[in-house]
Amino acid sequence: MDVPNETFGATPMSPAVRAMREIAFGSIAGMTSKVFEHPFDLAKVRLQSQVLDSSARFSGPVDCLLKTWKNEGIRGLYRGLPAPVVGAMVENASLFLSYREAQVLIRRFTGQPENQKLPLPQLGLAAAAAGAVTSLVLTPVELVKCKMQVQALVAPTGGIAHLPGPISVLTSIIRTSGFQGLWLGQSGTFIRETGGAIAWFGTKEYVGSLLVARRTNSPVSTLTKDQTRLLPWESAFSGACAGAIFNFALFPADSVKSAMQTEDELRPKGALASKTKSTFFGTFVQMYRAQGIRGLYAGCGITVARSIVSSGMIFFIYDELDRLFS
Repeated sequence: MDVPNETFGATPMSPAVRAMREIAFGSIAGMTSKVFEHPFDLAKVRLQSQVLDSSARFSGPVDCLLKTWKNEGIRGLYRGLPAPVVGAMVENASLFLSYREAQVLIRRFTGQPENQKLPLPQLGLAAAAAGAVTSLVLTPVELVKCKMQVQALVAPTGGIAHLPGPISVLTSIIRTSGFQGLWLGQSGTFIRETGGAIAWFGTKEYVGSLLVARRTNSPVSTLTKDQTRLLPWESAFSGACAGAIFNFALFPADSVKSAMQTEDELRPKGALASKTKSTFFGTFVQMYRAQGIRGLYAGCGITVARSIVSSGMIFFIYDELDRLFS
């Protein structure tokens, strides 16, 4: 990914302005992509959540989308959309901001010039830091989203129209589990976001550098940041590659997280047992014993397919906004 310029013309950009840019650009890119991908994400969560059920409700992603459309209509396909839209804003704003600021810190400690791209290993370190920060703010949003996406599966006939909204789900979690309950599934989110950010940003940087080197006939290490700025199609292509690698590599962690976050709705244990929440490792073992690797990758195909498009959109929008307002 291109690192944003530090100046508007000849005037140095203050940290506050730089942060506002990262938050705004990341939020816009995230919201736009989320509206496109939400029905596919809903199918993914529902497929992940049924791995530990005694019988499967859906035979695959297409069957899930068709049944959701038939039983719940267009509203069902976008069930829980407000939460992931907020989540996309939070996730992408946090990722891009943290990624950028981590690079600033690395430059301070290593004394590297601002007009030179960091080496790929150092960019990976910055990406890991960004993912770790993002996981803390993203877990509560994803918890609400996942619970809303499976509510209709256990709703009584005719009760779909009266399902609780995101605020009701949020307050219910706090009432029953306290504020700490909002971080149910944090281990899975942390693993996915930390490792995923390395894969996401790392792939974007690597593929982008290959495209720049091919276009300029020069090693990227000899070019300035302005010279390594990607063309629009290069941003989209390298971003699409990043989305595919990220989701495939870290998908089992996301599957375990989704199973944990929907357990109370789909597999209630009773009042006494519900006081002891499942652990990440324990749920991982259960899912592996139930369906093996196939269960841990339930819904992976449709997730990788939609992430190719959505991730390409995110980096295309972000890089173009950065170019226009630099």
